Amino acid sequence: MSVSLAAYVTAVDTDGGAMVLLDERTGKYRQLNPTGGLVLRLLLRGATAEDVAAALADRYPQAGARAGEDVARLVEALRAAGLLSD
Repeated sequence: MSVSLAAYVTAVDTDGGAMVLLDERTGKYRQLNPTGGLVLRLLLRGATAEDVAAALADRYPQAGARAGEDVARLVEALRAAGLLSD
């Protein structure tokens, strides 16, 4: 799964690991919590969804079984919002 931000989206890391995304078409901001920010940063750097899920499972062992689903759900939500390019 290759992930990149749409050309009209600006991403800014915030203190504590969160991330804010600005859709410049609409002026709407979306905030990702630190875990969502980590997922997106790793994907934007070229990590596979499986690699990201493994990193989440290592960091949060209690969430290991659903980490892959969580990554897929976040990507799906960002795509549906028009924040990722295809």
